[in-house]
Amino acid sequence: MAKLKLEPLGSRLIVKPVIEDEVTKSGIIIPETVDKEKPVKGKVLAVGPGKFLENGQREKIDLKVGDKILFEKYGSDEYKVDNEEFLVVEYDKVVAIIKI
Repeated sequence: MAKLKLEPLGSRLIVKPVIEDEVTKSGIIIPETVDKEKPVKGKVLAVGPGKFLENGQREKIDLKVGDKILFEKYGSDEYKVDNEEFLVVEYDKVVAIIKI
């Protein structure tokens, strides 16, 4: 992937969705091309500086580029830039960091 041309503002994150093939109990593979629900996993590509708090300081964001995250089902907006799909996720919609 070329250099990312997006810079998130406030407490937003730019995320590349992680879509995995699903395997049923009987072993049938349902490829990612089948229309399924919105993704809820992704890899952080860019992190905004954090929103300003009432005291004038910026919110601390405990994520970094490369983190794999789990976010709320409808907590993202989809965008397409240069034929590549990205998600913009608000920091407060992130529920967990995926540690493997």
